[in-house]
Amino acid sequence: MTNTDILIMVLLALILVCTVATMLTKRLLTAIVIYMTFSLIMAVVWALLQAPDLAITEAAVGAGITSILYFVTLDKIKRIEEISKENVQIQ
Repeated sequence: MTNTDILIMVLLALILVCTVATMLTKRLLTAIVIYMTFSLIMAVVWALLQAPDLAITEAAVGAGITSILYFVTLDKIKRIEEISKENVQIQ
């Protein structure tokens, strides 16, 4: 077994850890950060498997654009909750 094979196996184990951690976490922000980590690890795995097109796509879409959309959505959810709390207090 080569060093690359061992590295890929370690990265695959980390992917499983990220998957379980995302399911078990109760905070949305933590889940988003773990998801970003998952995508970055996948990008490294794709690069090690000599699939640079998939690695770049995973890094750009998975860790980049999707995570930004999740952060924006989370921010909007918090704002909606704050407005709802203010409306309840006024009534």
